[in-house]
Amino acid sequence: MTTTTIATLPRSIYIEPTSRCNEFCQQCPRTLLSREDDRDLTFDDFRKIVDQFPVLDRVVLHGLGEPLLNKDLPQMVRYLKDRGTYVLFNSNGIALTLTKGQALIDAGLDEYRLSMDGSTRETYAHVRGVDAFDKIWRNVNAFVKLQQKQDASKPAVSLWFTAMRENLHELPGLVDKASENGIREIYLQRLVYFEEGLAASKQALFHRALPEELAIIRQTQQLCQERGITFKAAGAASPVESIVRDFGERPWSGCQRPYTLTYITSSGNVLSCCFAPFGHRSAKEYREERVLGNIFQESIEQIWHGERYNQFRNAFESDHPARHCAQCGVNWSY
Repeated sequence: MTTTTIATLPRSIYIEPTSRCNEFCQQCPRTLLSREDDRDLTFDDFRKIVDQFPVLDRVVLHGLGEPLLNKDLPQMVRYLKDRGTYVLFNSNGIALTLTKGQALIDAGLDEYRLSMDGSTRETYAHVRGVDAFDKIWRNVNAFVKLQQKQDASKPAVSLWFTAMRENLHELPGLVDKASENGIREIYLQRLVYFEEGLAASKQALFHRALPEELAIIRQTQQLCQERGITFKAAGAASPVESIVRDFGERPWSGCQRPYTLTYITSSGNVLSCCFAPFGHRSAKEYREERVLGNIFQESIEQIWHGERYNQFRNAFESDHPARHCAQCGVNWSY
């Protein structure tokens, strides 16, 4: 197989501001099998990363950690906005103080995505490993009111729900929570799992949703329509389609991320995408199959055009891609 030539560097990247987190989510690789040390990305290191990319259309400032734990996050947002880059991140909302919220508004953040996996305190604590449900909603409510008081159109605040068997019944309740707190968009994400990896496959709805579970999703669509809330699935499918659609024998083949995007951890490790940290079985697999280089040891030019990245792309174009590609639904996340 010939090596695929990629002429330009990616214009869309993920940068992980920190690998630290204040939650212990049962479906997160950081909780069960993290292969990175806890580290905050310094602003100087952040700038060294960003300055290697001539053009950046879109930067996602999150990884496996909670972005708001990095004190330099607003400064990072501002640095990117001064370049004309679209900037967003997912957050659990625990550390969303008014001071940080104001700093993010002032920095010009485009999107704030609230990750919320339950509409009750009990379910949230079970899934996330911390009792912070009420605090989060107080924070979010105060942040939205702060925006409204200043007539600030940015950041757009949306809610992201990871659907599992044990929490799907609470999705309709989140419509009420969103409406009460001024959130106008809800996104459904399906649980990512591996047979022997991240989370028990029995919790996943993909390709195995029961009629009553699909009915809950349709009920949520109706409730959102009544309340003027947009309800979508993460990626390129509708909420129901994201659960039931058959993506074929080679679901990864429609993905363009190996050629258009890259993901950089707070330690400088370069991975193929946001799915790459999930489901590895060992430190050896993570190191040898997932990590394609380290941006603090080589330039992004060397890594992007290097042997390991090209080996990854060649495998991707075959019937035997890296395991995280083979088991990715492509439309799982965006």
